Amino acid sequence: MTYILAIDQGTTSTRTMVFDQGMSVVASKQQEFTQHFPQSGWVEHDPNDLWDSTLATCRGAMDKADIKASQVAAIGITNQRETVLVWDRHTGEPIHNAIVWQDRRTAGLCRDLRDAGHEAMIVERTGLLIDPYFSSTKLKWVLDHVEGARDRAAKGDLLFGTVDSFLIWKLTGGVAHVTDATNAARTMLYDIRKGRWSQTICDLLDIPMQMLPEVKDCAADFGQTDPDLFGASIPICGVAGDQQAATLGQACFEPGMMKSTYGTGCFALLNTGDVPVMSKNRLLTTIAYQLNGKPTYALEGSIFIAGAVVQWLRDGLQIINDAAETQELAKQADPHQNVVLVPAFVGLGAPYWNADCRGAAFGLTRGTGPAEMAKAALESVGYQTRDLLEAMSADWQATGVAPTLRVDGGMTASDWTMQFLSDIIGAPVDRPKVHETTAVGVAWLAGMHVGIYPDQDTFAALWACDTKFEPQMDESQRQDKYTAWKRAVAATLSF
Repeated sequence: MTYILAIDQGTTSTRTMVFDQGMSVVASKQQEFTQHFPQSGWVEHDPNDLWDSTLATCRGAMDKADIKASQVAAIGITNQRETVLVWDRHTGEPIHNAIVWQDRRTAGLCRDLRDAGHEAMIVERTGLLIDPYFSSTKLKWVLDHVEGARDRAAKGDLLFGTVDSFLIWKLTGGVAHVTDATNAARTMLYDIRKGRWSQTICDLLDIPMQMLPEVKDCAADFGQTDPDLFGASIPICGVAGDQQAATLGQACFEPGMMKSTYGTGCFALLNTGDVPVMSKNRLLTTIAYQLNGKPTYALEGSIFIAGAVVQWLRDGLQIINDAAETQELAKQADPHQNVVLVPAFVGLGAPYWNADCRGAAFGLTRGTGPAEMAKAALESVGYQTRDLLEAMSADWQATGVAPTLRVDGGMTASDWTMQFLSDIIGAPVDRPKVHETTAVGVAWLAGMHVGIYPDQDTFAALWACDTKFEPQMDESQRQDKYTAWKRAVAATLSF
C-alpha cells in the first residue's frame, strides 16, 4: 500500500491526515497552538509554532498509521490563507511573527489607498477589494516597521510567503521558494488574469519582487522533503489555500456549484468557470483552482467570524466549556426572545467590508442568559451566509446558482446550526460524509499528480452526501428574522 499525507495548517490548529489508496482516512493527528493578540485588532502566530505543529502532526499521523516515509507517495498542503511570513533567505529565520489574515493593523493604510483612488486598478488586476485581510499591506507593514527589513529586502536577503510557502521552504530544507495560484491570488499582489505578480502593485506598495515565490499549478512538483525529517524524501505535489482546497474536496467543478466552509471564519465559493466575474456586490473574484496551466475562477464571500464566535463564548464570556454545548443551549433558548448578535469582532467582511466596526448584541433583556447568547451566536453564522448567497445570486446570472449548498468544516457537526442555515437561506444544505474536505481536496491533488488517485470526473462521482437538511421555517418567519438581522448590521455599522 502507498499513502498520501495531507497537511491542513489552520488558524488555530494544525492537522495531518494519512489517506490510503482508496482515499480513506487511516490516521489523523491534530495540535492546537497559541494565538497572540499584541493589540486590539492585531492577531499573530509564532512561526515556530506553525512549523513545529506541522512537523509533530506529520510524524504523529505516520506513527499512528504505522507507516514509513518510503510508503508515502506524496504530500498535499492546505493552509490558512493571506497570513504573512517574512524570513531570512540564508538562515530561514523569520524576522517577525506571522501576521494573521484576521489582523486589522493596516486598516489606515488601506483607507489611504482607497482615498488615493487605487481600488479600481487593484480590483481589476487581483479581483480583491483593498482590505487589511489580504497579504500585501501586511507585508508592507513588516518592511516598514521591522528595523533594517527594507534594506535587507532590497539586497535580496529576505523572502516573503504565505503559510504554504513557509512550510514548503522548511520541509525542503530551504531549497524551494514556491506557492500555488490559489494562495498567490489572495495576496493582493497577483494579477489573476495574466497569471503573474503585478509589478504595478508591488511598486505602489514598495515591495521588492525578488521577495515573492514562484507560482505553480495546484497539482505540481513543489519540491522534495529533506530526508532527515521523516527518514526519506517525500515529494510535495498538491497545494491549495484552505477554501479552495475545500472547493476541490466538495467536487465543485461545474460553474454554478457552491460550497461554504465553517471553520474559524466562513467562506463561500461559487465556481464561475473560466471567466473571472467582477462583482457588483462587493464580493471577491479569485482563482478556485488551477490545473494544467488553466485557472478556474470563483466568486467568494468571506466572513471573518464563524466558529470563532463559539470560541468567544468559551474563552471570552466563559459560558461554555466545550463547543458542542452550544447546540444543546440553543435548543433551550427562550423562543420569545429575539437576540441578534453581530460578531464583528475584527470588522465585517463581505458584502460590507468595514474594518473599523466592532461586534454588538441587540434585543437583550433581563431574561437573556447563556442559552439565548449561544443561540444568537449560532444564528449569526446563518445570517452572514445568507448575506453572501444573496450577493452571489445578484452577481452570477449566467447559469444560475446551484439550488443546494454543500457545507464542510468543524461547525457543520452541529445539526441545529445546519438546520437553521437551511431555514434562513430557504434552500437545502448538503453535509458530506467527510466533513473536513480541505484535507480531502489537497490529498486528491497530490494523489492525482502522482497517478494513484482518479481524474477530476471520476473523483467528482465519488462525492457522497451524509445528511441533507431541508428548510422547515415558514417564509414569513424567515423574512422577519432576516430583516431583524439587517437592521442589527445597519446599527452596528452606524455605531
